Amino acid sequence: MAASLSAGAQHQLQLDVARFRNDDIAVKGGVVEVYATVAGKSLTYQKRGPKMFQAGATVTLEVVRPDGTAAYQETVTLKPPVLRDTTAVIKNPISFQKRLNLPDGRYTLRGQMRDLYRAGSADIVEQPLTVEFGATKPVLSDVMLLAKPASRSAVEPNNFMRNGLSLTRAAGGLYARGQDKLFFYTELYNAAANQPLTVRYRLRAAKATKDAATGQHTVQGADGKPTVLAGTLDLSRVPTGEYMLTIEIRNAKTQLLTTQTTTVRRNTADYAPAGAVMPR
Repeated sequence: MAASLSAGAQHQLQLDVARFRNDDIAVKGGVVEVYATVAGKSLTYQKRGPKMFQAGATVTLEVVRPDGTAAYQETVTLKPPVLRDTTAVIKNPISFQKRLNLPDGRYTLRGQMRDLYRAGSADIVEQPLTVEFGATKPVLSDVMLLAKPASRSAVEPNNFMRNGLSLTRAAGGLYARGQDKLFFYTELYNAAANQPLTVRYRLRAAKATKDAATGQHTVQGADGKPTVLAGTLDLSRVPTGEYMLTIEIRNAKTQLLTTQTTTVRRNTADYAPAGAVMPR
């Protein structure tokens, strides 16, 4: 899920959300991963010394219950790298991720970004958030769009890893010039152990009658844990536009067990950022 923009507005703060079932199936609720990104080039740079300029921002994240009380609240300070020349265009965003355990229910996710060196500046993004993992039938988590393929990592577990895989998010579901591969990660719950499954995925523009890209592979249902699903789509012939990525899970009889969708944005004109700069 991603926060939508109001007509004519362009948020400096981008929130991407992915919901997963709690690893402890006895706990009613889910794990919500909030990935917050601030556009570095939109910030105000202040002189910090000879040929040294730096920007900064604070991001306050809140998860609010229907009665107005906060289920979670935290403020994070972000500072991009120091610049020697403020005329340089900083394309790299500044990002951080929070992993929250929330009971089943309906919430509002709110993010507020303030420029440290621009008085009165504020960018507020809100979106509804529903956590519900009580189903007993096969069901998919949210789909996480990745800038790089999910890969095994030897580093200590952190918020950017799930099931031993390192996951590099594609902020806002954007794949720009130079990014000719789409990568995704999702989890299938309640699949029968060792059941052969076909994972089909397709990319299609709104109102289009044909798919812009398709793929599929087979997996077996995991025993006593989520079935991890990761895949790749070739975007080299996909033009600029907004698309829906649909993932279907079918059994050996090709019966549809469950499906999930997410929005993908393709931009072949502008180069993608080199990568998010993590807070220090």
